[in-house]
Amino acid sequence: MNTTRERLIAHYRAYPRLQIQDLFKYLFQSAFGCEHAVSSLAAVTERIQAEKAAPHSCITAEPLDGAYSRVPVGCLHASTLAHLFLLSAEKQVSGGKALQRKLSVAKQLVDEGSLPFSSEEFESATREWTAVGFPALRHSAVFRETYHPAYRVIANEYVPFLPLLAALDERLAHGAVTLAVDGGSAAGKSTLGRLLTRLYDCAVIPMDDFFLRPEQRTPARLAEIGGNIDRERFSDEVIQPLNSSAPIRYRRFDCGTMTLGDTVQVPQKPLTVVEGVYSTHPAFGTYYDLSLFLDISPEKQRERILKRNAPPLAKRFFEEWIPMETAYFAEIRIRERCDIKIRIT
Repeated sequence: MNTTRERLIAHYRAYPRLQIQDLFKYLFQSAFGCEHAVSSLAAVTERIQAEKAAPHSCITAEPLDGAYSRVPVGCLHASTLAHLFLLSAEKQVSGGKALQRKLSVAKQLVDEGSLPFSSEEFESATREWTAVGFPALRHSAVFRETYHPAYRVIANEYVPFLPLLAALDERLAHGAVTLAVDGGSAAGKSTLGRLLTRLYDCAVIPMDDFFLRPEQRTPARLAEIGGNIDRERFSDEVIQPLNSSAPIRYRRFDCGTMTLGDTVQVPQKPLTVVEGVYSTHPAFGTYYDLSLFLDISPEKQRERILKRNAPPLAKRFFEEWIPMETAYFAEIRIRERCDIKIRIT
């Protein structure tokens, strides 16, 4: 993991003409994120749109020294980036002590000559900034004229999903999109589904609603690769209506009673997300416009499952469900079949 020292040296090397206030801005954003710049969605979207001189495909995030990154304004649709920016601003941050620590490291680098400022001018600027309570700063004129910064600060937890969001933005500009999100238990499929509902006008259909009822769980069916979901009911009640623009109605599987519960009606939306393991099973053909695989390491998966579940249920994950998922991924080459792969770390 990069230390504050390494981050600051790398930042200077990337922007050798930075001024002290640019360094302060970097440290401020590293400690506090974007909470100082909270505004309405409409205002943020309008401002981002104004800064996009021309769209470009760069989606490389520049990590700050903390839980945030700078993201080019041109990498996403203005409204999508504005939503991410405001979601990031909702994070509760206590950055005062962190900022002081980072300033201390910066001073050490200045004193040893690793940053291009004299100790006297850096100490003077630090005293002035401290005296007024560390307000947010603009980039210096030199920095703006040299590097033309046009970015927004977002939380690092959203950064891995930038390729997916860019692909969705591109496709949604041309019509309705159906996205499938596959991946192992605890990979974050449901969490991603909730994020997408905040970013887009979308409907989310969980594959958990289509687990087999007890009478369907025959040894022959469970021996099938991907056999422990009701593929037939999902095809009839979701896939076919989705692709004919017909209303989607289905009964949700209730894990508590092991029966079908209330009827769910899913409205037709510009974006429909089917999330859950087995969502990209070949039985569903090529009906999806885009598919995503969330790839979680066994270590991270185990950590999350133990944190979320009591030991008896966790044991079932490890001994029953995860082996079935693993066989499904390997036998059908689900990772390779999906359009986008995101590693969860």
